[in-house]
Amino acid sequence: MILCAGESLIDMVPEGAHYRPLPGGAVYNTAIALGRIGAPTGYLWPISRDGFGEMLLRPLAEAHVDTGLCPRSDRLTTLAFVTLTGGEARYAFYDEGSAGRMLAPEDLPEIPESVSALFVGGISLVPDPCGAAIEALVERLHPRVPVMLDPNIRPFFISDETGYRARLERLLARADLVKLSGDDLEWLMPGARFEEAAAAILAKGAKVVLQTGGSAGARAHWQGAPLDAPATRVEVADTIGAGDTFNAGVLAALHQSGALSRAGIAALTPETLLRALTLGTRAAAITVSRPGANPPWRHELDALPA
Repeated sequence: MILCAGESLIDMVPEGAHYRPLPGGAVYNTAIALGRIGAPTGYLWPISRDGFGEMLLRPLAEAHVDTGLCPRSDRLTTLAFVTLTGGEARYAFYDEGSAGRMLAPEDLPEIPESVSALFVGGISLVPDPCGAAIEALVERLHPRVPVMLDPNIRPFFISDETGYRARLERLLARADLVKLSGDDLEWLMPGARFEEAAAAILAKGAKVVLQTGGSAGARAHWQGAPLDAPATRVEVADTIGAGDTFNAGVLAALHQSGALSRAGIAALTPETLLRALTLGTRAAAITVSRPGANPPWRHELDALPA
């Protein structure tokens, strides 16, 4: 089972003069996408007992995502008010004292042996105590399962830049797969070319650095020559959840290939990695073609023209 540990929230998406509440959150979106694609998936994050918490649980159940590790909380659900400019999403978070933010390392459950890979990232890495909890989970699991990290950096959410950069350094040293967008790179290593950044991250121990670029497609930096997968051309509604769905496509393809293990990641072939890149870009294309974070189901991917 691929375990996704990190934030869920409600995206308040503009709809005319009003806002429409939609389930979201970077790690939550990846869990939903993995489940819809058909990969065995678990989710770990506190879910509020408020009405929004129930709204978050329904899509997880529909996608057959295991929520047995999710504690329930009387604290409120995080809200993210979305601003769309040219289809690009920007966010304002209402998170202080929320159910997820107050997850502490001592609240982490025992992780079953059925967990075979771990995905983390997003704003859940930024504040404490939840950031410390996710880091503790990575520390606990990375010796036995591969870890994928997508920092999905939101600069306006970061109040302690020094502490957050130190946490990312520690997590990068324990991750097997790292995904970065151009915005992530600009904040993480200002002025660096992606090739330089990827080489630096690979030197810390990662096996693959995934570079996403919207309409430019995706590139994998690894021990061999870089591999590229083109973007699938679609009419873009908005970019909410695109990178999260890409992550799910990559993980699902690696799982389907039998490569989603520490040994499998270390022995990746160009063919296996390119299949993972391609499924990631194809899945993301469907997500951006419709409003909000609404990842594709397996049958939709199968119906997409090659």
